[in-house]
Amino acid sequence: MKMSYSELDHAALGKVGMMLQNQPDYYVMRLKAVAGDLTVRQLARIAEVAEQYGRGFVHLSTRQGVEIHYVHRDNLGKAKELLAEAGVEMGACGPRVRSIVACPGGETCRWGVIDTKEMARELDARYFKQEMPSKFKFAVTGCSSNCTKANENDIGIRGAIEPLWLEDSCTDCGLCVSFCPVGAIARKDTDEAVSYEADEDACVNCTVCSSLCPSSAWVVGRKGYTVFIGGTMGRKPRFASVLKRIVETEEEVYALVDAAVSCYREHGKKKERFGHTIDRIGLENIREEIFEKAVQHSQKP
Repeated sequence: MKMSYSELDHAALGKVGMMLQNQPDYYVMRLKAVAGDLTVRQLARIAEVAEQYGRGFVHLSTRQGVEIHYVHRDNLGKAKELLAEAGVEMGACGPRVRSIVACPGGETCRWGVIDTKEMARELDARYFKQEMPSKFKFAVTGCSSNCTKANENDIGIRGAIEPLWLEDSCTDCGLCVSFCPVGAIARKDTDEAVSYEADEDACVNCTVCSSLCPSSAWVVGRKGYTVFIGGTMGRKPRFASVLKRIVETEEEVYALVDAAVSCYREHGKKKERFGHTIDRIGLENIREEIFEKAVQHSQKP
């Protein structure tokens, strides 16, 4: 069935982050803020536009964005032009990649394992507003505190470390056992010696043991990223599945992300979220295809 002119108009506006409100001829302007960052100049211009063309307030979205409500359709062009002059870009609506969210990461957070902001900017440059079968959301979070909820997004990337215990440095204080937030560390006492072990399956790859051990007996063995796929919190919630637990290089992260996006484009049905595509086809089938595509990606000249 063909869409009416009005429906086509709304669809075109949706591609550039303008959504029709309940009130006829009034729109929400969704603004882009990669990793939730905006300059003071940008904030001042947003306030100016909200005052001049909206109703003097802004809405802060759950995905670190800003929305200006009650903008009349006759003022959309003028408002967009004013925002663009200050470097404020429009967000995205509909079946496409939304703005990338990220926590402060290792730049300012003591627990951050990775540079979340840099990765968010790179993902934005690669994927923002690309067409998808349904809405598609990325989140980057610096550690297992999971502030930006990596496992609730279509693709989530979380900083991770694999802890390593050094026997010679250990004073057998036992603090690591109580510090570990998931009880993954156990003390082993035999006739020969005392040792401490981390259960790989229970470990959430945080930095608590390596950060708080008073004798530096727990250190970072490997450092990298955990990649999640298929999370969504919509009408049919689904926590993301782990694609790979420790990815040691950014290059491999992007190869896996490229492959995951490609799989979704090939297999996803219209309005079907990535996680539901995974459930329909099978997690292991999707994982196998993603890994194969990632290898092919890495072999390209």
